[in-house]
Parts: sequence; C-alpha cells; structure tokens
Amino acid sequence: MNSVISIHTIRFILLAITQALIFNHINFLGYINPYPYLLFILFYPVKNNRMLFIFLSFLLGLTVDMFLDSGGIHAAASVLVAYARPIFLKSTFGTIYEYQTIKFNNVEFGSKLTYIAFLTTIHHIVLFTLETFSTSKIILTLQKALFSSIFTILLCILLTIIFSRNKT
Repeated sequence: MNSVISIHTIRFILLAITQALIFNHINFLGYINPYPYLLFILFYPVKNNRMLFIFLSFLLGLTVDMFLDSGGIHAAASVLVAYARPIFLKSTFGTIYEYQTIKFNNVEFGSKLTYIAFLTTIHHIVLFTLETFSTSKIILTLQKALFSSIFTILLCILLTIIFSRNKT
C-alpha cells in the first residue's frame, strides 16, 4: 500500500513540476498550450477513495494555478473532470469499470484514446470558457480548446507509451 501511495505522490509532484517549469512555457501560435498534468487525473486508480481523488485533483489544479497566476480555473476544470470521470470510465470501458478491474496498461488502445480524448476535451472547454468568460469570444474559446486538446491528447498518448511498463 505504501508503494502505491509513493508512486502516486511522485507522479503528482513530477507532473506538477513539469507542467510549471516546462509545459506552461510552451505556447504554439499564441494559443495552443499542452496540459499533461491531466495524466494524474486520467490514470488515478479507480478503486481508491473518491473524495481523496477529487481533493487531489483540486490540489493539482490549484498548484498549476499558482504557477500560472490564473485564479483557480485549472482547479475548477480539474475538479469537474475528476467528478465526471466515473461516467466516462463506464461509457468507455463498460463492464471492466463496473467490476473495478481496470488496468490502464492492459486496456486496448482505442478505448484508452477515447477516454483520454473525452476527458481532455471537457477539461479544456471548461478551462478556456472560464479563462475567457465571454460569450462574444466563443469562437476563440472553442478554437483554443480544440487545438490545445489535440496537442494535449497527443502528448498524453506519447507519454503513456513512453512510460508504460511492458509486461511480457
């Protein structure tokens, strides 16, 4: 149990630090930003305490907000995604989720991609809507959400492929 806690603690810290020091400074074409800190929320174990998970998601979003001076928008988007995650786990993985036997390294690539794409897109739409907070700039908000989502999804897939453990 302690090794599981330490693995998630290390993952939390590493994702927060790399987001703050590296990914926050990437800004393609003025509006495309990657947010791979979502990997913590996406791949947090299903069986663990849900309230702790939502709190940790809030803490991760708040940490990113502190580095970006963004007033809580990352915390809000992260909490929403953490709260809505069971719906997307059930719709993407079905029976595996219902029996809480999901091993993210063992699921098929298409399901994993769908799951990452759904939650990342929702996170980004909420994030950029809160950032802009204007209906007159809805096209800009959707444009930022779409392109940042694509970039984040590709980066998350790449990182999961690089850091997944091959068990043969």
